[in-house]
Amino acid sequence: MGWVTPDAPTAAELDACVTCGLCLPHCPTFRLTGDEAASPRGRLAAMAAVADGVAEPDGTFEAILDACLQCRACEPACPSLVPFGRAMEGARIEITAQRPTRSRRVRHLVVGRLVASRWLMRLGTTLLAVLQRLGVQRLTWAPLQPLAGMRRLPLPTQTAVGVRRSSETPARARVAVLAGCVMDPWFPGVHRATIELLANAGYDVEVPDRQTCCGALAAHDGAGREAKRLARRNVAALAGFDLVVADAAGCSAHLKEYENWAAGGADLAGRVRDVTEVVADELAAGRLPALRPGKGAVAVQDPCHLRHAQRIVDQPRGILIAAGYTPVDVDPGGMCCGAAGVYSLLHPETSGELGRRKAAEVEATGTMVVASANPGCEMQLRRYLGAGVRVAHPVELYWEAMQREA
Repeated sequence: MGWVTPDAPTAAELDACVTCGLCLPHCPTFRLTGDEAASPRGRLAAMAAVADGVAEPDGTFEAILDACLQCRACEPACPSLVPFGRAMEGARIEITAQRPTRSRRVRHLVVGRLVASRWLMRLGTTLLAVLQRLGVQRLTWAPLQPLAGMRRLPLPTQTAVGVRRSSETPARARVAVLAGCVMDPWFPGVHRATIELLANAGYDVEVPDRQTCCGALAAHDGAGREAKRLARRNVAALAGFDLVVADAAGCSAHLKEYENWAAGGADLAGRVRDVTEVVADELAAGRLPALRPGKGAVAVQDPCHLRHAQRIVDQPRGILIAAGYTPVDVDPGGMCCGAAGVYSLLHPETSGELGRRKAAEVEATGTMVVASANPGCEMQLRRYLGAGVRVAHPVELYWEAMQREA
């Protein structure tokens, strides 16, 4: 049958794989199972078989692709530069088109519509905050168990949308901060640190009102129509800004690939920076200060979509050093923590095994603070580390240290 949508992996993308196997040691699912079908090479072979009409996009094909975390750890290891993440997104859109199911439609409604609804997210956040204050710490319904790693949510709920913060010196550029679907209601402290640091570095900062969810969750789950709708809205809302800054690694990685999702997306993608990139650059330029050293060790967990998708490794460590901390690598290879967007809901056993392994690696460092630049990773770490270890964004740790020394 072959492919039926224009979003499918191209022959050039699939033919780029030379089956060398250098990706295998970097793939979490292959390392857990030893199964070739659970490797990037195996998944690309399955895609090529369907594209050539040798195999059907049946349940087996769907299972092979669904087991992938889309961590993209294979991409830096690939000598042929196979765009594995793009191929996976296209193949999952094909599954959506060729194997429509009720459960997938419900999932796509959640990742494409519900999480992008600001008022629904605020309503849900208020409910969760009330439950936290009632002492409901353990959620027994399986789909909600990943939320056990949430921070204590504020009441009333907070939002950065609509905030404008002007530089106290002549502004060097206008910057839009992506509010995001989860970051805004659940991680207001990260937004606050991002906005204040950008303003301190000489930017006029705004969190535009008409923006929405970046669409990464929808894109990764094969909800192509929803991902494109969200991308079009953001292209319009974020036009006219010199820079667009995201403080969630998954969001910045997806925004940088908007050329795949919307007309005008390439222009927006060219203006996107992860907040760790901007703050590290401002520190290097002397527009943000290096603070007093000696604050102790901080374990560094590299989110996959920061390390593998964007190749951002040194910047979070440099920010921690500038804040006065000593960064300690948890896993120099950057193995996935198992969160992976909605993966922890769909594959709880694999996600849990990876989460427990990552938590053990953190505990082995002996540190009581972990720096992670992505919300899903933070929640996964908090879930498996327990209450004694703090998990925070690198810019959050730097901003807090800066305030203490002011």
